[in-house]
Amino acid sequence: MTGFRDFKIYGRTALIAAAVFSLAACSSLPRLGGQVRAPVTCTDFTVSIYFERDSVDMTREAAATLKAATDRTKGCKVSQVDILGLSDSVGDSQTNLAISQRRAANVTTSLARRGFSNVEFQVGAAGDAGAETASGDARPLRRRVDVIFHQTGR
Repeated sequence: MTGFRDFKIYGRTALIAAAVFSLAACSSLPRLGGQVRAPVTCTDFTVSIYFERDSVDMTREAAATLKAATDRTKGCKVSQVDILGLSDSVGDSQTNLAISQRRAANVTTSLARRGFSNVEFQVGAAGDAGAETASGDARPLRRRVDVIFHQTGR
């Protein structure tokens, strides 16, 4: 590859940096004015909102994930949102079901506050059902709420 022979490559990041540096130095490339935006695609998508152990409160990271998901729906019509609260298998099954219900309710409330008040919500909770494999191994990352946004065109 010409243009790269003077760089010592120590991984993919260095290769990308070298390519960007080489392209930036190239004066024959056209200059783009403004930002390039990807076209809006109105397809269904799923996000997972994670919670701390024994907590029903959303963390900053969880709130940021939910905000990014709602930003992704801009320019589309959201016809329905499916919300499923889950928990890990630690503790009593009744308590785990209650925690997963409260997590789902908190995410639903947060979405309503973000402008999804006229959207049909399908809210459910599984508690710790399915939190262990048939052999008794715990499934990782079960302290979450899965949110499916069903979108149609504008």
